[in-house]
Amino acid sequence: MTEEAKEPRAADPEAGANVVEAPEASKGEREPSDALQEELEALRRKAEENWNDYLRAVAELDNFRKRSARELETARRYGAERLGQAILPVRDSLEAAIASGDNITVETLLEGDRATLRLLDDALASVGIREINPVGEPFDPTKHEAMTLQPSAEHAPDTVVAVIQKGYELHDRLLRPARVVVAAPPQPQGEE
Repeated sequence: MTEEAKEPRAADPEAGANVVEAPEASKGEREPSDALQEELEALRRKAEENWNDYLRAVAELDNFRKRSARELETARRYGAERLGQAILPVRDSLEAAIASGDNITVETLLEGDRATLRLLDDALASVGIREINPVGEPFDPTKHEAMTLQPSAEHAPDTVVAVIQKGYELHDRLLRPARVVVAAPPQPQGEE
């Protein structure tokens, strides 16, 4: 073989030969150093840890939503349970009064009614229902419904003189306003 055959020939650009040159490490592209590799691995671990934390938080939020929905449904279905337990003795008392109908005197009937009313008041109080009986208090349109005005020299104007029907509140929420008679300034003599 000749010397020319042993040496690699350079590609002749005019001949159309495509020669791919291998990248050289000396052109500024070096392999990442060990410090960069470690930093990259640390960032990958942190990213994976953050992804796992995110998935855990999403699962916890989903569980919380499901648990809240179940608790809300239970509260809706069985919310009156406490009221039912409180009112059942009232029903029992009325049923006992009806069962003993032949042996009742006016006094025993009245005493039974008073006892039943006390049971009902206790039942209502146990679930947070409070009576509104505003006699002598200033008229409050958020809790009272004025049925009529009554001229009065004894009471200050806009004071509740009488209660036609008591009102009731459930904790701080009005269930029914008290229907009341409100004092008006007295009319001067001779005007009617």
